[in-house]
Amino acid sequence: MKFTKYTHACVRLDDGDRTLVIDPGAFSELDEALAGVDAVLITHEHVDHLDLNRVLSAAAENPQLEVWAPQSLAESFAPLEDRFVVAAPGETFEAAGFAVETFGGQHALIHSSIPVIANVGYLIDDHLYHPGDSFAVPTKPVETLLVPIHAPWSKISEVIDFVVSVRAPQAFQVHDGLLNQLGLGVVEGHVTRIGAEHGSTYRHLAAGESLTL
Repeated sequence: MKFTKYTHACVRLDDGDRTLVIDPGAFSELDEALAGVDAVLITHEHVDHLDLNRVLSAAAENPQLEVWAPQSLAESFAPLEDRFVVAAPGETFEAAGFAVETFGGQHALIHSSIPVIANVGYLIDDHLYHPGDSFAVPTKPVETLLVPIHAPWSKISEVIDFVVSVRAPQAFQVHDGLLNQLGLGVVEGHVTRIGAEHGSTYRHLAAGESLTL
């Protein structure tokens, strides 16, 4: 399975005839990410995880494209009719032939004055886990963990605790679009060192970089 990491939170999985994209947000290279995609999974409604107009345009160009997202986005995707499916935590389903299991349920707290919204984490083919904007730990083993490396709602200790809790053999960053190289160096240095002590090998991926899972 080919895995491609785009800027910030968007990733793409290609496996022969199957193509799936998670969180095609406004910070990412969406022309490339959404080209020929069969299914889109959205963790939550924030613009850095969902560029609504771009996804609707991709769906208009491809009548086979289906979208899964929290209930709060159902009205936004009304034009897709039966090609939009509500995703909630504790579910299993197939998207473009990929086995998907959902975890979490709510976005991490940003501030007490900001309402908490729905957020669904996705485990793909019992292998790769994208938590969206949360540190929800899945209740089963994960081989590849996508780590929200920096966010307005997190601090370094929480990022490290998440990596240690999941203990995935390999981990890569997402949600890195708000940090410069100095900040990335600080956070990723801690995650790399402490993650390794708990059996998790962390590696930074450049935007557009692909590898085989």
